[in-house]
Amino acid sequence: MQENTVKDTSSYISIKNWSEDDRPREKLMIKGRSVLSDAELIAILIGSGSREESAVSLSKRILSQAENNLSELGKLSVKDLMKFKGIGEAKAVTIAAALELGRRRSGGETLSRKRITSSKDAYTILQPIIGELPHEEFWVLFLNNSNKVLRKEQVSKGGLTGTLVDVRMVMKTAIELSAVGMILGHNHPSGTLKPSQADKMLTTKLKTAAQSLDIQVLDHIIVTEKQYFSFADDGIL
Repeated sequence: MQENTVKDTSSYISIKNWSEDDRPREKLMIKGRSVLSDAELIAILIGSGSREESAVSLSKRILSQAENNLSELGKLSVKDLMKFKGIGEAKAVTIAAALELGRRRSGGETLSRKRITSSKDAYTILQPIIGELPHEEFWVLFLNNSNKVLRKEQVSKGGLTGTLVDVRMVMKTAIELSAVGMILGHNHPSGTLKPSQADKMLTTKLKTAAQSLDIQVLDHIIVTEKQYFSFADDGIL
């Protein structure tokens, strides 16, 4: 007679059977958001784990593959997230959407800065937007006469090594906003901070076009995940 194999799941306890203190959703309601770990917050997003693994345990496993770093986790695509057992398309999309909201919130908070007074101020605004992207994007910060940001706008999106910028469209936006200054910014996915010859030529082209309209290009920032290069600080603007 054939024996049925029964999988031992005694070591697995569903979140529903945990004490109220250990359930992430209930914990958030009782104690507030700040007391939850990153894994517990992600567990709330994904809702459930599997028969072998709780949502919190699954979240810890995902985080460990991202070096327990939310910035690294944010670089994973939906397809990357779906490689984890227990994460289907819906859960992967939910995680990706939440991380994107966090990234945008960070960018929105930095925009409330009263004035840009240094290259570091500009980097603080641009880094959450483009610092961790796998492709190049070119952005412009349009400023008023107090160096307050009127608008931050993506003007080009490219591949791994470059973008094409329509100088006329940049000037058109500047005129519409009555901007008197601009700060240019783009990222280098490779992590290198050295400006290319193309970067220098584009900076000169935009600066010349802006000067003809009495608009000043104050800086061009090359952004990477943790560092930046400033054309103005380096004296090559």
